[in-house]
Formats: sequence, C-alpha cells, structure tokens
Amino acid sequence: MSLMKEFKEFAVKGNAFDMAVGIIIGGAFGKIVSSLVNDVIMPPIGRLLGNVDFTGLFFNLGATSYETLAAAKKAGAPTLNYGNFIQTVIDFLIIAFAIFMMIKGLNAMRKKEEEEAPAEPTKPSEEVLLLQEIRDSLKK
Repeated sequence: MSLMKEFKEFAVKGNAFDMAVGIIIGGAFGKIVSSLVNDVIMPPIGRLLGNVDFTGLFFNLGATSYETLAAAKKAGAPTLNYGNFIQTVIDFLIIAFAIFMMIKGLNAMRKKEEEEAPAEPTKPSEEVLLLQEIRDSLKK
C-alpha cells in the first residue's frame, strides 16, 4: 500500500477530524483560561497579598541589581522568573479541573444512557444450544 493511500485513509477517518477539532478548541480554551487567570484571578490575589504582581516576581542571577523583571530582561541579565511559573501552574490547575469536570459529566451521561438502554438477553452457550437440538430431535 502506498504511503499516500495510507495517509488518505487516515485523514478521511472521523477520528482524525475529531482530533483536529479537539486540538483547535483546546487551544482556544487555553487562551480563555490564561486570560481568566491573568486578568481575573491573579489581580485580586495580588491585591490581597500587598499589591503583588506575580508576573514581576523574579530572582536576579546576575551581579547587577534591577528594579523590575522588564529592566533585567532589557539588560539581558539572567533571571529566575518564579512569578510566571506560579501563574502557569494556576493555569494548569484550572484547565485540569475543567477537563476533569467535563470528563466526569460525559461519563455520567454515558452511564445514564447505559442504564436506560434495555439489556440484551444473554445468548445461550454452545453446550446449551447443542442440548436444545438434541431435545428437539428426540421430540420428533
């Protein structure tokens, strides 16, 4: 089978399209969560902690002292930007919780559908079928 034919079969399957849609929606969802964290959640937390801007928190690894992270970056100084890390961890936690809740909801819907669906009668085993054939032939 040629490589192009295999690729065509893969690309036109529904799973590939579903995956592409999921990736696109996931990217947009990530932007929404980042905005939620950066613009809604972190400012009040920073205010409660004494007007701290988490994105500006850093350790200067160089010899020269800098007032802000922007000034240190502009000078090309080595810095450890732990404030950005804190925000990224909060982003991750919110995204992970949202995905957990979505999966939990989907599983609950599936379980409900399975409970509502009538159960198929179990098929008799081969031995039982054979015994029924013998019984039927003896009746004749």
